[in-house]
Amino acid sequence: MKFLLYSLLICIYISLSLDGFAQTAAAQKDQPGIFLQQAESERINKNYEAALSAVRLSIQTALQNKNYTGAAKAYTLLVNIKSNTKELTTLKETSDSALLMAQRANDPVAMAYAYYARALLYKTLDDAENVVKNCQAGLKELKQKMDHTIAGKLYYQLYAVNSTWNNEDKVNFYARKATENILQTKDYNMLSNCYTALSVAHEYNYNTQKEKQELDSTLFYLSQSEALYRQYPGQVADYTYAIACINIASCYLKYFPETDEGAKSQAVHFAKTARTVLKDAGNSQEVVASSLGILSEYARRENNNAGEERYLLDAYEVMKTEQPPYYYTMINVVNALSALYKRKGDYQKALEYQEKVTEYSNKNFSQKQAQNAQKLEIQYETERKDNEMRVLKEREKSRMLQNYLYACIAVASLLGLVFMFRSYHFRLRYAMQREKQLQLEKLDSELQIKLQKEEQARLVAEQRLMETQQQQLQKEVMANVLHLEHKNRMLLNIKDKLSEGDPVNMQKILKEELVIDNDFENAKLQIQRVHPDFFNLINEKAQRNLSPLDLKLCAYLYLKMDTRQIAQLMNIEAKSVRMSRYRIKQKLGLGKDEDLNVFLQALGS
Repeated sequence: MKFLLYSLLICIYISLSLDGFAQTAAAQKDQPGIFLQQAESERINKNYEAALSAVRLSIQTALQNKNYTGAAKAYTLLVNIKSNTKELTTLKETSDSALLMAQRANDPVAMAYAYYARALLYKTLDDAENVVKNCQAGLKELKQKMDHTIAGKLYYQLYAVNSTWNNEDKVNFYARKATENILQTKDYNMLSNCYTALSVAHEYNYNTQKEKQELDSTLFYLSQSEALYRQYPGQVADYTYAIACINIASCYLKYFPETDEGAKSQAVHFAKTARTVLKDAGNSQEVVASSLGILSEYARRENNNAGEERYLLDAYEVMKTEQPPYYYTMINVVNALSALYKRKGDYQKALEYQEKVTEYSNKNFSQKQAQNAQKLEIQYETERKDNEMRVLKEREKSRMLQNYLYACIAVASLLGLVFMFRSYHFRLRYAMQREKQLQLEKLDSELQIKLQKEEQARLVAEQRLMETQQQQLQKEVMANVLHLEHKNRMLLNIKDKLSEGDPVNMQKILKEELVIDNDFENAKLQIQRVHPDFFNLINEKAQRNLSPLDLKLCAYLYLKMDTRQIAQLMNIEAKSVRMSRYRIKQKLGLGKDEDLNVFLQALGS
């Protein structure tokens, strides 16, 4: 019975340590992912040499493509393989390589895989606290970027640790979390292990509460784990399927009464199925031996000593083929044989197998000592390197703190200088603003003076404009007066001729007047544009000696009237006009050859 219980515990332990690295559909497209998937498939089927070859190809291709996340995953799988094969010498180095690749990848998922590799390392070293610590660190990384595959694996390891601590609540919690995450993937082999974990959680509940529904749940999840093998052919390993069968058989053996033939039939069926599935598989001796142990227990219950002996001897032969042998199982097998022969009364064989129990116990002790020494050495080396890293980090932290203090002092000094500079700058700015204000006030005063001057200039310009307009009006009035005077003289001449009875040629007179009017209008426009000081300049030139009649003659000349027209307008002889012109030239001081008309035109311009 002890052998059977131990076999059950071994099967449960094996199921807890199995996990998959099935890749997502996207990762399967790249070559490193394909090699990684092949390596994981070989690992879970215990073909470790093939698994090592595939994982090394995955590492090589990932590094060639600078796919550091893929490299981190591959190194993590390599840690798992070395953990399974107890290759402890390079386990720490491989774990460090996974962490280095993850740091180069700068990817939260890669870091989660690296922490998982560290958890596997500490699991091999039986350091459960560090397993939990690294699993929690990996889950913390996944808060930034979720990957359900590695999340399920991390939760599964936390479940495994708490199952060894018999922490019922956490076993239930982590088994559910692992299953929830793996259900989001297509890793059916890992899902089979998660269903097994849920069955163990409900078994914990049944042992505590003794409620039948918990036992039913245990069998339900075990059947779910076993059914995946048929539902997804080739995606669940034979080894995983065999463990599910062993666990079902163990559950019927442990929790159902001996008289329950249905339970017995189910247990025998699944025990034989596990043995058949792994008949030609390597590195599966513990599972095969467990199936034979279950069958031997049922033979014992039936008092079938021959059947019990045959199953136990077969189990013993199977265990002897394992290299190196798993002595703990060997001890249980030979101990069961010793007890069998003792019951049969064959004390010689009973003693013989009892001596083998002692032999294998000593070998197991020596093996454990060697493994423990190796584990302690690795653990010491790991702790030493971790301490060195911690010291380096503390030194770095101290250096950073020192730099921070120096920076604070520098900042404080800088702030002091800034305060002094700003104080000086404030005083300087105040002085500059004061000076600027004075300059503005000065500019304002100058602007006021300038505006006053411009206002005065504007008033002067307006006054001059008014004077110019007045002079212009005077010119226009003078021109109109001259014109009216001419018209009056013409009318008087016509009147005198009509009163004396002289003939009057009105057509000729009108024609001449039209010509004179046109000439006068042209001259009028010109005289309106004459220089405002035209008459003053004439008077100044003549030293105020010009009479009003002279000024009138100058106006006619300026209007470009000929001697005949002027004589008619002034009602004098043409000879008198020429004499008046000569007299005006003398008063103006003009030479004999100078033309009065040219002088007047030049003066007016």
